[in-house]
Amino acid sequence: MSTLSDYAFDYDHVLNAATLLLHADCLEWLGRMPQESIHSIVTDPPYGVKEYNFDQIEKRANGNGGVWRIPPTFDGSQRAPLPRFTALSDKERAQLYRFFVEWGKVALYALRPGGHVLLAANAFLSQLVFSSLVDSGLEFRGQVVRLVRTFRGGDRPKNAEAEFAGVCSLPRSCYEPWGIFRKPLPAKMTVSDCLREYETGGLQRISADQPFADVIESERTPQRERAIANHPSLKPQSFLRQVVRASLPLNRGIIVDPFMGSGSTIAAAQALGLTAIGVERWSTYFEMSKKAVPQLAGFAVEDADLYCAAVGQQ
Repeated sequence: MSTLSDYAFDYDHVLNAATLLLHADCLEWLGRMPQESIHSIVTDPPYGVKEYNFDQIEKRANGNGGVWRIPPTFDGSQRAPLPRFTALSDKERAQLYRFFVEWGKVALYALRPGGHVLLAANAFLSQLVFSSLVDSGLEFRGQVVRLVRTFRGGDRPKNAEAEFAGVCSLPRSCYEPWGIFRKPLPAKMTVSDCLREYETGGLQRISADQPFADVIESERTPQRERAIANHPSLKPQSFLRQVVRASLPLNRGIIVDPFMGSGSTIAAAQALGLTAIGVERWSTYFEMSKKAVPQLAGFAVEDADLYCAAVGQQ
């Protein structure tokens, strides 16, 4: 029987109780995993193809922007840089599509039948990314709508802000779509059969009386969490703990975040006592995750009614 340490292979890693952090390329690592060995994937992948290339990260750090939009201050608050997805060319969009088709194929290989993928997106690119995952062989099962008011979108036309002061190029984003996908069940197998054989096939209910819902009201990531993990795509623990829990219908199995970043998804799993593996190819974020995961996992989550109801039923 395999243990978490067996899945580290020869990569630099940190093993802590029921969590494993890996410094690796996720495509390579997923391809080395035993077939049908993981139960779910919960992740927030990069979408701009190039926003995490070293030259673009350097431009963001220097305030030069590049593919990153450096927003102005707002009511005295410094707004975080955001990837300029609208700057993607047709070639880069095709590259993005091909990447997620290939990624979906290796995810299918590693997932158990009936295993779910919950994947963060944005309104501008979700159609492209979701369709590529369907073309990889995953079933589209719907979306989780994270209701959160952000600073994304709503900007006036670039370099013509004064001339067109009454125009915005995109609407201000007030939600974040998370695609729900599932590895197809074997022929003639029911969900209950799949649950018995593979421990997958459905999503965990909040309680006996309340199913997992596809709309979740969410806060922006609190500053206390950002102070620990300065990652541009950091999601709040109050949201992630609900999604991570839902991904394991029987509250057991292995959750994987193949684009771990600073480890917030793994921290959510650790806080709930679940088994999880995080994979990150950038050394800066991998090093960040070593400290961030245990600290984020230790936070008590307040003002998250669905989460409180969930843990109250465990």
